[in-house]
Amino acid sequence: MAMDEETPLVVDHVNLSTQKNPTIVNYKRDVHILSWAFLLIFLAYGAAQNLESTINTEGDLGTISLGILYLSFTFFSVIASVVVGNLGSKNTLILGTTGYWLFIAANLKPTWYTMVPASLYLGFTASIIWVAQGTYLTSTARGHALDNDLPEGTVIGKFNGEFWGMFASHQFVGNLITLALLRGGKGGSTTSTTSLFIVFLCIMTIGTILMCFLSNRSATEKEEEQDSSVSFCYSVVSLFKAVLALLLDIRILLVIPLIAYSGFQQSFVWAAFTKHVVQPTLGERGVGGVMAVYGVFDAVCSLAAGQLTSGLSTITVIVLSGAFIQTIAFLLLFVHYSMLHGVVGLLYPFLIAALLGVGDGVLNTQLSAFLGIIFKHNLEGAFAQLKFWQSLSIAILFFMSPHIALHIIVVIILVILCFSVAAFLFLILKVERAFSFRTAA
Repeated sequence: MAMDEETPLVVDHVNLSTQKNPTIVNYKRDVHILSWAFLLIFLAYGAAQNLESTINTEGDLGTISLGILYLSFTFFSVIASVVVGNLGSKNTLILGTTGYWLFIAANLKPTWYTMVPASLYLGFTASIIWVAQGTYLTSTARGHALDNDLPEGTVIGKFNGEFWGMFASHQFVGNLITLALLRGGKGGSTTSTTSLFIVFLCIMTIGTILMCFLSNRSATEKEEEQDSSVSFCYSVVSLFKAVLALLLDIRILLVIPLIAYSGFQQSFVWAAFTKHVVQPTLGERGVGGVMAVYGVFDAVCSLAAGQLTSGLSTITVIVLSGAFIQTIAFLLLFVHYSMLHGVVGLLYPFLIAALLGVGDGVLNTQLSAFLGIIFKHNLEGAFAQLKFWQSLSIAILFFMSPHIALHIIVVIILVILCFSVAAFLFLILKVERAFSFRTAA
């Protein structure tokens, strides 16, 4: 009996020792490629998105296009998992890049006939690329942990840390390019804007080509693909059941306000902050510089918050700290910025951008970590809820912002922030009390 149990251990040891080095190279190589591809694609898209409300101002074309984009994102996020299951994560990642490319191309000749269709299509591709990203990165981490006998949670954390650290830096890099190429001062010439978008298209093309070098995760996704390929209709029904079942869970209902707030604060930066604060003070060229500062603080805080996260207690502290910092930012915005003059007035947008970047970096990492801990047995449904409520809140603010004064938007966001933090704290107390009860039992 002892020999029967010992023999497979020897075989596993031999397999591990002979395959260890190739495995490390392959899995880590895929994480590097995925991170760089997303950086290249989103440094172009992120910088373009920041400019939409300031360069496509006729009829609020830029702002409304973004609103349409995120409404489309909201709708398609419900069925995105089914698309990924049928196409596979690598193929979906490649397909997902086409929407971003088309959206940038539409900005070369921005009209209602180019921007609206491009926005609708990007909403679809954005929903599938993010589900594919989560699926691919998680399966890569699990494969690496399994083949190398490493703790799965630690590997998932490290791989996500590398990806989100690289991704968060897209605001900094993309907006530095914007700052360098837009030379129109407070106006910005059509020629400079066209050159900028052509450069962005070239960068995105490189990102798409990089996606093609990703390994197929067919071995680690085999069970998922078998389940999802049984029947497309059955997959849709199963997905809806998983997503809707969570709406009966008090925990997701209490965290939805914080998810919605994360979307509101992001869209505020893209739609209202750049249009009402940055552009009047520094011009279109200044948008790139201010958003580069936003990106730096976002990236640094994403990395720092990810390293500090170890459980619900640290998540709570980090979320409260980020909420406090963003409260300061919005209270400063409530003080009319036109009262500030000289050097202080010029530095004001950079200070606000830094504070908002800190808060966004905190929310990006902590919401994902929190959902992963609380809903580890229904990750697909939990992250579907995350993308649905985030994109819906982003779309709402994009449609609202052209018709509401800045100070009213700020008040609305502050109210949502206070309510979401209160709900989150109640949830944490409820979860910890339940955990303590189970431990005592």
